[in-house]
Amino acid sequence: MDTIDERIPVTLLTGFLGAGKTTLLNHLINDPEAGQIAVIMNEFGAAGLDHDLIEASTEETILMQSGCLCCTFRGDIAKTLGKLMARKQSGELAFDRIVIETTGIAEPAPIIHTLVVDQLMPHYYRMDGVVTVADAATGSGTLKSQTEAVNQIALADLIVVTKTDLVSEAELASYEAQVSTINDSAQRIHADHGKVPIGALFGLSALREDAATEDIEAWVGKSEKPQSHNHGGHDHHHGHDHDSHHGNQIRSASIALSDPIPASVFDFWLDMLIAIKGPDLLRIKGIIHVEGMDWPFVFHGVQHIFDAPVPLKAWSGQDAISRVVVIARNMSQDDLDASLNMLRMKPKEVETTTDGMVHETVEMPF
Repeated sequence: MDTIDERIPVTLLTGFLGAGKTTLLNHLINDPEAGQIAVIMNEFGAAGLDHDLIEASTEETILMQSGCLCCTFRGDIAKTLGKLMARKQSGELAFDRIVIETTGIAEPAPIIHTLVVDQLMPHYYRMDGVVTVADAATGSGTLKSQTEAVNQIALADLIVVTKTDLVSEAELASYEAQVSTINDSAQRIHADHGKVPIGALFGLSALREDAATEDIEAWVGKSEKPQSHNHGGHDHHHGHDHDSHHGNQIRSASIALSDPIPASVFDFWLDMLIAIKGPDLLRIKGIIHVEGMDWPFVFHGVQHIFDAPVPLKAWSGQDAISRVVVIARNMSQDDLDASLNMLRMKPKEVETTTDGMVHETVEMPF
């Protein structure tokens, strides 16, 4: 029998300076329906908390009447999370999930890496999703000039578009098209003066054994017309080039395959892609059906750091379609598409050399 994942879900709330993170966060922690949330931020003052709704406070924590808890961290996020867990286990604090608000110029990747590679974090916490707040009024210029803003969009599971009332319909459509070139697989909603449905921010990641088919499709995206390994052509759904003034050429591509993938092919593709392009791989995620396995698994990585793959033993999907999304920097669209197309390979004839090792002779297309 599968065990229930009792780890605390962590939501990373990011977005560039002035995008509206603070407004969104205030609505979240002031709403009793949001439940007991521990919010981690750099400084209390930066959040502009409504002091009429503060029940109690100390130097390090503030308890809201809604049940939400706010605490500060300066530097080591792992130590902050460790202290929170110790206080929860002792009964001093109560919370059901954590929201980490980054600074406007912060890179999300290091925090995601901490939750994966720290010795203790994966035992107590799991990444529930990255929420990026995107400013429709000034975001277009920001994406052209600020590397951090581009990376925040690229790593998002959910993009909350704010200040839509300050732009025309044409301007909004243009900005959202720009966002799509960076990350077309993320879900997207519009905030109403900072307000969004409470549940919309949570449960975004499909890295859990009980993920339903619709959860997978929302997380990875549903590519059209999956192709068989036997077809000579290919079918990719990818964004256009995003060639900003700072040279951050972000491109995304996805692939859907109707045939199960040989394990050796998938492992070879992933290992070589990480080895050659690791630092430029902003994100890789997908659901994979492997030859000989009774159920698929979901996987996720940021740069060269990957979560443990999660088997979907209770999978009830009606198809066996594998879907993979890659968002990368400094790869041409042809190279990105070609790398994904390697997943269509069938294992080639292998040769056993005099050293007794088995070698596959496959060349990467970049």
